[in-house]
Amino acid sequence: MVLRAGLVGLGMMGRNHARVMASTEGVDLVGIADPMGDTKGEIDKDLLCDSVEELISRGVDLAVVACPTTQHEEVALELCKSGVHTLVEKPLAENFELAEKMTTAFEEAGLVGAVGHIERFNPAVRNLRRHIYEGDLGDLYQISTHRIGPFSKRIQDVGVVMDLATHDLDLSAWVGGASFEQVFAKAAYKTGRAHEDLVAITGQLTNGIVTNHLVNWVSPMKQRYVMATGEQGSFVADTLLADLIFYKNGDAPPPWEGISKFRGVSEGDVIHFAIAKPEPLREEFEGFRNAVLGEEGEIVSMREGLAAIVAAEAVLRSVNIGSSQMVED
Repeated sequence: MVLRAGLVGLGMMGRNHARVMASTEGVDLVGIADPMGDTKGEIDKDLLCDSVEELISRGVDLAVVACPTTQHEEVALELCKSGVHTLVEKPLAENFELAEKMTTAFEEAGLVGAVGHIERFNPAVRNLRRHIYEGDLGDLYQISTHRIGPFSKRIQDVGVVMDLATHDLDLSAWVGGASFEQVFAKAAYKTGRAHEDLVAITGQLTNGIVTNHLVNWVSPMKQRYVMATGEQGSFVADTLLADLIFYKNGDAPPPWEGISKFRGVSEGDVIHFAIAKPEPLREEFEGFRNAVLGEEGEIVSMREGLAAIVAAEAVLRSVNIGSSQMVED
């Protein structure tokens, strides 16, 4: 069966989605809707649609929504009413109420509703999580993330918490195997916009794992990593290069008592893993395609995307109020 696919939004992520959708087996990209059209002249003119209604009229089975966050709810619900399985780029929506409305609509319609938390499909993170679940780290104590880089002009409607930190909040809950219980955050506004440009977040999952997240778009260099520290050492996943390193606790006793008290654990082997590196966006879309076909296919459900919004809103409350906040289910 060949699925007829549509895309909403031709920004940077939309163009990447278009490339993947057009080259995925079992999928026929039949339409792309964007009110601005194709400003770069890269898309077949026959694919362009003036509206979401026109896109739906082409008989699409599934769609990817990559328009601005403020438009997610309206576009997704229109697709839902027409029976279109939908993957919405993260964040799922600009607030909890809209995200919950979307999630409920797709669940009640019996449609596949997914959210584009692409970092879950990064091979370094996936292998890190597998090693943790196989017991290679022993008890997991802490998850740290680092997501910094230059300001992106593509982002106009949200700050770093919704645009970037939602990645890390979702990843930490996924890797840690539990939802967030409590967060505390501080943010700053440095680019003259209404939204925060940097944030530092400390959190705790319901299973006791401590998390911390450094996020900004005011750094001249781009860095992305996830570190999981536990009983046996630390795994570090570089999500830009899709590299995974294990810093193992050493078995040898320290040379003298004084230094052992300072170091806590001894330094052991450092293992650089050789891992396959498929493109995360393609893995994400193929999982969505398979789920639509009723086959085995991994997705990040809208319900999971909603959980990231709940945690992000608790972060923003903490920033505004100046105290730690409980993360309610």
